[in-house]
Amino acid sequence: MTDTEEPSPPDHRPVAIVGAGSIGAGFAIVHAAAGRSVVLCDAQPQAIEDATRRIDETLADLATFGLVDETPAAVAARIGASSDLSAAVRDASFIHECVPEDLELKKSVTREIDELAPADSVIASASSAIPASDYAADVPGRARCLVSHPGNPPFLLRVVELVPAPFTDQRFTDAARDFLSAANLATVVVQREIRGFVFNRLQGALLREAYCLVRDGVVAVEEIDAIVRGGLGIRWSVVGPFETVDLNTRGGIERHAELLGPAYEAMGAERGQHDPWTDELVSAVTRQRRALLPLAQWHDRVRWRDRELMRLLACKGKDRQ
Repeated sequence: MTDTEEPSPPDHRPVAIVGAGSIGAGFAIVHAAAGRSVVLCDAQPQAIEDATRRIDETLADLATFGLVDETPAAVAARIGASSDLSAAVRDASFIHECVPEDLELKKSVTREIDELAPADSVIASASSAIPASDYAADVPGRARCLVSHPGNPPFLLRVVELVPAPFTDQRFTDAARDFLSAANLATVVVQREIRGFVFNRLQGALLREAYCLVRDGVVAVEEIDAIVRGGLGIRWSVVGPFETVDLNTRGGIERHAELLGPAYEAMGAERGQHDPWTDELVSAVTRQRRALLPLAQWHDRVRWRDRELMRLLACKGKDRQ
């Protein structure tokens, strides 16, 4: 395959998922629950058997909590399996490559998919840190290759970041965004290719500090988990880090940076990281926040946040730890 074609409407064609690990099985659930036919492909029969069992268990649990609109059997019936890559991708409109995080493996699998799949299908890798420029640069149909990195598990953490390479054709980025959004996934297009993307860079920043705090004897593993589980995690499930500090400080995010920016700069310096929040950067962030939430609406949004946290805690019941 040498030339890509215009992406075509995918509704009547199956989704192919190459790799039957936890992410592959999770994406199978997402698409089948959205009414799509899915072919789950893995060269190892045991991997397919394990994934099938995991899918059935997960669908039963989702039904218990009212998180699927159909019976588990009806959703599972849309998921087929194959150990033959050619058969799995030959009619697919959208292909999720979900093989392990190994550069050489991703290179060979992507090239093989490109040779076998229709010229108008999207090839999206669930890579956690390897950008498409590393694994698809030499693929003839590289213009339709990009990263689609999900939260894990994708049927619960319903966000996916799309990371096109400089060579990815915008048509295929748009097609991937529309296709995944239609499966009820919050789809974020990352504007510049960067190793680790956004999800894992944010997660990695917290993990690096957590490891350092344990190493330095400041706090134990379980105590860090308790702080995140009962504090940061609860809060971030309602508002993200920028909105958190915007709502935590009267006067908004600009006032927060004025009050606490020097303290955060000093904390970073302790770890050998010098990334101060410059006036220019704070102004840029402030402009974006004020476009989303004028200060005149600050009090109402604070109350909304508190009520959402109350709703969440009520769902958790007495077991809030």
